[in-house]
This record gives sequence, structure tokens and C-alpha cells, in this order.
Amino acid sequence: MPTPIEARLEALASELKRAGISYRKLSPMADTGLAHDHVWVHRSDGDDWVARLPKQSQMNLPPQENLAYQAACYQRASPGGHMPRFYGTLPPSDTLPRGGLLVEAIRGRLAQLPDDLPAIADALASLHRQPLPSLAARKPLLAPDDPWQAMVTEVRQQANWLSDAQLSSKVTQRIQQELDMLSPRLRDATPTLISFDTHPGNFLIRDDGRAVLVDLEKCRYGLPGIDLAHTSLYTSTTWDINSQAVLSLGEVITFYRRWQTAMDETPSAETLVACRRATWLWSLTWCTKWRAQHLNAKDAQQRGEDWSAELTDAAVIEHVRDRVEHYLSLPIIDHVHSELQCLQASL
Repeated sequence: MPTPIEARLEALASELKRAGISYRKLSPMADTGLAHDHVWVHRSDGDDWVARLPKQSQMNLPPQENLAYQAACYQRASPGGHMPRFYGTLPPSDTLPRGGLLVEAIRGRLAQLPDDLPAIADALASLHRQPLPSLAARKPLLAPDDPWQAMVTEVRQQANWLSDAQLSSKVTQRIQQELDMLSPRLRDATPTLISFDTHPGNFLIRDDGRAVLVDLEKCRYGLPGIDLAHTSLYTSTTWDINSQAVLSLGEVITFYRRWQTAMDETPSAETLVACRRATWLWSLTWCTKWRAQHLNAKDAQQRGEDWSAELTDAAVIEHVRDRVEHYLSLPIIDHVHSELQCLQASL
């Protein structure tokens, strides 16, 4: 009986053969996330690929639509030079029910904070400077008419899991207080192409110092302040087990200013701080959702979103559980709240 990893490799080998794709060797990569398995595809020409094999769809899409969405993410983002090139998809099949995505393999080290923040700021600016396509050409990526209101709506929808997360009444009350502080509207809410998942663990640093954002699954046309926040918030910089850091207020401000320098025009400080609050609350409410759902059995039909712990290595689940409990604690909620207040006055 093959192990789950061996079964995935056999399935991938079968689908690569079916697609007429040659390779020298397949090497499974460490299981570090909740959404994909990754396999390094060694090719004879040295131009290696990575196969991204979905465990679920964080966009809650059926398998074929999920692949098309992710393909569009890589195709739209890679012209900036800081994201992997896209090579193709493997369609859903009996052996790979959610299919797979083939992208450029990036050789580099994990990002280290705060030293690599300037390179990450440049990478984000390369994404946010991408020309906006016409409204009709933005599909299949999300492109809401009002990107701020769409973000607020998404946060509030996730907040519905507060009642099922079995938190203390004090924690629930504090999160609700923060939710009540979300601005109903913003004066400047011009959209750009954004990643929506830019925590530092998703970046690799090449030998030449260039930062590459390797995980593109949730791209959309939204507010760039969301990406800046997701990179530098406490709930992001302490998430990844291999690149944890607690940034000072000065380091956060320097990061924002580096990005502003690389952009042609930037949102107001008010908008950037509003995006930071909303992104933090998105992360907190996601934690409540995961806390409520992760003990569920995995979806046997492998359809859309699925946070079942059965899909991921037990050590990774234990790490996620630790982070979720930490972020949903009163001292950490108060810590991030205080930083937001200081940033509002300093940025």
C-alpha cells in the first residue's frame, strides 16, 4: 500500500505522461501549507518546474475553475518579474481529482525580516504597477466595483464564524469592537492587481537579492494596502515557522515608504491604515473559521474549500493551531490595535 505522498507522486507521474511532458525525476517538497502539495519536477534541460497539487480551493471553486483562476493569477502577475512563470495545467482526473498547476521552479532562500523587506516592497510594487485591463478582461479574477466594500463584506461574512469558534466572551467582544471600527467607505479606493496572500513565508529571495512571490492563488483587482498589510502585520510576520519576526513600528513605516517610492502614485495614509485594519480582521476572522472547521472530516468529493486537518501533515496542523490560539488571545489583539493607532499618527 503506497503512502499518501507516494500515491500523489504516482498520480502526478501518470498525468505528466498523459500530457506528454518529460522529466528526469519528481521530488516531493515539504508539506508546509493548507492549500497545496508541491512537487519539484526535474527536467533534462535544467528549466525545472514545480507542480502545485491543490488540496482544496481557498476561493471555494470547483476543481477546473480553481485551476483556471490560479493560472490567471500567474499569467497576470509574472510580467512584473517577481513571480514564477506559468507553464500549464493538468486537468482534474481520477488520479488527480483537483488537477495540478505547473509553474517555474524558483531557486532561492526563505525571506528573512526585516532585512528582506526592501526587496519584498519592490516585488509588491512590480505587481501593483501592472496595467489595469479593461473591466471585461479582468475575469476570471475577482474585480468588484467597490473593492473596499467587497473587502469589508468578506471580513463580515467570515465573522459569522465567531459564534461557532468557542471563544471566550471577552475575546468575541474585543473582535466585535474592532469590526465596528471598519470604515464604511474610503475616499481613494483605486484598484490594482493584488495577491491577497503576501505573508513573508510566501517569498523566496534569489541570489541576486530579488524577492519572488511564489504562491499565487487569490489574486484579484483590489486595494494594494491589503498586500502591504498582509506582509507586515504581526499576524503575518509571525505565521511562518521558518521566517518569524516581530517588526518595530519604524521598520513597518520604512517598508511602506520603500513601496511608495517604487510606485507612480499611492493611496493616502488613511486608506493604507484602513486596509491594514481590514486585513488584520480578515486574518482574525479566518482564524475563527479555521477553529470552527478544522476538525471536520475531509470532503470526500473534493469540491471547493476544505479546512479539514486530515488533508495536511499533523505537525503543520499543530503549528496552525498554535498560531490561531495566539492571534485570538486578548494580549495580541491589544498589541495589534495599539500598533494601528501609532501607525495612523506616523505614516
